[in-house]
Amino acid sequence: MSRLTIGAVKAVLILAVAGGVVVQTAVIPTVWADLREVSPAVRLTVVVACVGWIACMQLVAACVWRLLTMVSAGSVFSARAFRPVDVIIGAALVASVLTAVLATLLVPGDAAPGLVGIVYGLALAIAGVALIIVVMRALLRQAIEMRSELAEVV
Repeated sequence: MSRLTIGAVKAVLILAVAGGVVVQTAVIPTVWADLREVSPAVRLTVVVACVGWIACMQLVAACVWRLLTMVSAGSVFSARAFRPVDVIIGAALVASVLTAVLATLLVPGDAAPGLVGIVYGLALAIAGVALIIVVMRALLRQAIEMRSELAEVV
């Protein structure tokens, strides 16, 4: 991967994490205030789910940064790469569950059924991304095994 590509991805990650911090500090308090007429349990659940979802995104960004650093150093094909990949899978699964929780909270309200379906679909799509990363993890394992076999031959 070229330095330019790695630099561009890192710039996007910085923007994403910074945007997450802005949302957590500026937007979430507004959401909290806007939900003052709903039950305290629903209000708290919505805010915790939103903050948790953003935290998952920030965690994924940190893990991708770590993997990009390993790519730059030429050490991504090692057992050390599994840890950040596993964290990304876990964060995606947690984000999927949080998205489904938010969709479930929309069911008894005035939200259009199509909107609820879209949010549930988003939860399913995020779970699908986690499964794709599981497949990519298996490919990484195979690449590491092939690399070590090749090193033994050479």
